[in-house]
Amino acid sequence: MDVRHALRVTLGLETVRYRYGLSPSQLFHEAIANDRGRVRTGGGESERKAFATRLGVQGPLVFHTDPTCTGRPVQDTFAVAWPEYEERVWWKDSLRRFDPDRFEPLLKRVTDHLNASGATLYVQDGCVGVDPAYAIPYRFVGEYATHALFARNMFPRKVPGLVDPDAKRWTMLNVQSYRCDPRRDGTRSDRAVVIDFRSRICLVVGRADYCGIVKKTIFTVMNFLLPEAGHLSMHCSSNIGARDDAAIMFGLSGTGKTTLSADPNRRLIGDDETGWTERGLSNLEDGCYAKLINLDKEAEPVIASALSMPGTIIENVPSPRGRAFDDTDPQDLDLTDASITENTRFSYPLTCNPNVAEGSRGGHPTTIVLLTADAFGVLPPVSLLDGEDVMYHFVQGFTAKLAGTEVGLEEPEATFSSCFGAPFMSHPPNVYAELLRTKMERHRARCVLLNTGWSGGAVGKADRMPIRLTRTLLGAALDGRLHDEGAEYETHPVLKLKMPKSCPGVDPKALNPRAVWSDKEAYDAAAGRLREMFRNNFEEKGFACYGIREAM
Repeated sequence: MDVRHALRVTLGLETVRYRYGLSPSQLFHEAIANDRGRVRTGGGESERKAFATRLGVQGPLVFHTDPTCTGRPVQDTFAVAWPEYEERVWWKDSLRRFDPDRFEPLLKRVTDHLNASGATLYVQDGCVGVDPAYAIPYRFVGEYATHALFARNMFPRKVPGLVDPDAKRWTMLNVQSYRCDPRRDGTRSDRAVVIDFRSRICLVVGRADYCGIVKKTIFTVMNFLLPEAGHLSMHCSSNIGARDDAAIMFGLSGTGKTTLSADPNRRLIGDDETGWTERGLSNLEDGCYAKLINLDKEAEPVIASALSMPGTIIENVPSPRGRAFDDTDPQDLDLTDASITENTRFSYPLTCNPNVAEGSRGGHPTTIVLLTADAFGVLPPVSLLDGEDVMYHFVQGFTAKLAGTEVGLEEPEATFSSCFGAPFMSHPPNVYAELLRTKMERHRARCVLLNTGWSGGAVGKADRMPIRLTRTLLGAALDGRLHDEGAEYETHPVLKLKMPKSCPGVDPKALNPRAVWSDKEAYDAAAGRLREMFRNNFEEKGFACYGIREAM
């Protein structure tokens, strides 16, 4: 179907102008010339948002979001509560009900706004997922060229074997210039992200220009569609070893998911979103959206080199003091500068990584890794998990915020995010946990809980696990040595975790967290407090009602 005709039928757009399928270099120039809006508190609505560096079009595009939207606006994210979806969606603070009677009038007001202004809209067509068993076409339509470039970076252009794409297509309409009126439009504020599963539309309106919205909104959709087709959608990285042994790594921000998956001896499938079907693993995207704050360029050479590549997007990194962007080499940007946000980001095509698996696909995983960064210093560096325990730790999704990272945070703070990505999980957590357990048992996958946090005490009183230790333990888990027949284990007396007594290349003392604390009574007390945090979260979230067994 012709794009103009399709958007007239789907959205009611009549008098707008389209810039369809532009190349990265064309989008680069359009963004600098036309992307305008607020970039600082109290600033004007027509300030420049996109900038070139000294490399010009041969380098990255720098983009600054609205100061109120430097991350996903989870409190303003909705799904239309049509009757047929009311009992199937996991409603929560990060995915609220939107009144069906209010949605279509809101959509019409937005399209009337665009038609009346004769807006210019950028359109990019792509797909979500590289496996035709579940892939869907995804059309981005929006006012900012930067967002169109982001969509082009992050999603495959075509998926061979995809049948009847027009009947499966999802469309995102991204309109920054429209301001919601909560009383009239049924929103919480003057912005909203609304998913309509019935009409296959994602509507983004108001001050919601963080690039990750373009990506995570459609992944919320995929997290609904895949399980209903018997596939598992996962917020995880995935890679393949020399023996074609695939692995998946779940983990929240700061646990080392991206760093540990970028192994020169293993081919990358994807670093953030993975599907697991009867064929095996496959990437849902075709790009990377990496966090930049405090980037160690030696530890992350791929991201460091991609900073200077054309077609990529650097988000919310300030210009060096006293220098304009167009007088700055990308490598000279201060990646420790959090004056705009701690959540500085970088979008680049997967092809920037020199070691990507063919077709971004692999077989069934032999190893599943749940990553956590325990800032309390209590969890073992590695634990072995069986079926029921996998479900328990998967739905808990534990890590910890570090003291000093937020104003007023003097002690570590537990963070629980179901399935390691609760805000964009659109089914109740047991749906994903049961699929994970079933697939794990069917394909005889091993599972470990790998702690990349602190050892010998809490943060501020002890050191973080050496990366060498973590990599050694991960290597042993991937090779299956931790699960060898005859291997000896002990059970943690408080946390009930199964801890190996030995691992090649590792001091056995390091495997038992209590052994490396000088004050054993202080450790026991800390372990008890952490157990209570797990128990309280389990009860507050009502996981027992989902059939999950408590493991602590």
